[in-house]
Amino acid sequence: MNYQKEIPFLEIGGFTAGHACNEEAATGCTVLLFDRCSPAGVAIRGGGPASRETPLLDPLAASQGINALLLSGGSAFGLDAAGGVMTYLEERGIGFDVGVTKVPLVCQSCLFDLVIGRSDVRPDAAMAYAACQDADLRRKALSEHGSVFREVLLPEGNAGAGCGCTVGKYRGADFAMKSGLGVFAVQAGAFKIGAVVAVNALGDVFDYDTGRQLAGLLNSDRTALASTEEEFLKDIASPPDLFTGNTTIGAVITNGAFTKSEVNKIASMAHNGLARTIRPIHTTADGDSLYAVSAGDVPADVNIAGTLAAYVMGKAVNRAVLAAESSHGYISSADLFR
Repeated sequence: MNYQKEIPFLEIGGFTAGHACNEEAATGCTVLLFDRCSPAGVAIRGGGPASRETPLLDPLAASQGINALLLSGGSAFGLDAAGGVMTYLEERGIGFDVGVTKVPLVCQSCLFDLVIGRSDVRPDAAMAYAACQDADLRRKALSEHGSVFREVLLPEGNAGAGCGCTVGKYRGADFAMKSGLGVFAVQAGAFKIGAVVAVNALGDVFDYDTGRQLAGLLNSDRTALASTEEEFLKDIASPPDLFTGNTTIGAVITNGAFTKSEVNKIASMAHNGLARTIRPIHTTADGDSLYAVSAGDVPADVNIAGTLAAYVMGKAVNRAVLAAESSHGYISSADLFR
């Protein structure tokens, strides 16, 4: 598919984003800070999510938007990191005014990366605060120099929430591969939409356009790719304990003007991008969670936006594995096919 032109993720406007990570421990976080309280929705399709403040996104909830979104490693332990985002925003007077202070509205989802690097080091408030500072520097660079400058481009691969991501884990860590974080954005007329995703899936990853397998389960001698779906079928009568140790988390950001109900629909449709690029997906051993946020005022149809959301999400998934670097004994797609 060819939707007008690809653009840098941060050129969508209405937000900034930043990373922080601990490379030795192989864990990190990625924050998105919105210029205003922005309508947001979420769709959770996996069976083992770790999330914070998701009830805010219910169309029936009083909140009309959120101030920030945090994607992190650390499993449920990583949920403590959102406190750092709240501190950063409160210091700047950003949040819901309750008279005595302003309470920042921050949603978060975590992925399981405890088996790579160090299990006792997880994203915390200090790391998330550092990610906010990184996002602020990126905002300033964009304002001063424009998107042609490297400082504005959000790093991919082993960055932020992608630091400890792996894929193809059905036969255990010995046959899994390194994955990471990817971004992809497009513009059609005045409408802009993009995705950021940390790919930490149980399953294999396939090219959105061609269907070719890019990463995932390795064969017995770790020299080529195998098929998780085929291995599934071998175990249909007595499957192993899959363990809830995966989860793909991400978000679609658009400059389109949408209500909370509409962005919830867009988040739901964005999962079609995961279904096209990750197989199997949405298992009980994954906690797959995707957000959608309306950060602008451009008129747009929700169905077209949802279709584009699936497209940019699928392409971001591909970027996540192609940009990843081999780390902590896990080989990357780039090194496997070198």
